[in-house]
Amino acid sequence: MVRDRLKLWDGCYGTVVASIDDDEYTPEYSREHWSYLKTGVLINSNQIKLRLIHYEAAEDSFELIERKPAS
Repeated sequence: MVRDRLKLWDGCYGTVVASIDDDEYTPEYSREHWSYLKTGVLINSNQIKLRLIHYEAAEDSFELIERKPAS
């Protein structure tokens, strides 16, 4: 879900900024700019070299740190 915080691997954390599968996008990562990917999620990570990561499917190693409150 958009805005959920995840642990991707040891030392790497991120926030879901777009869920293409669910057609959910944050204002900074809009449908107009990212829907061409067709599937998956975009995660803004704390890694400088890998700031924005596109995953076509969730990895088994992902760990939910904080769930976005329901609107």
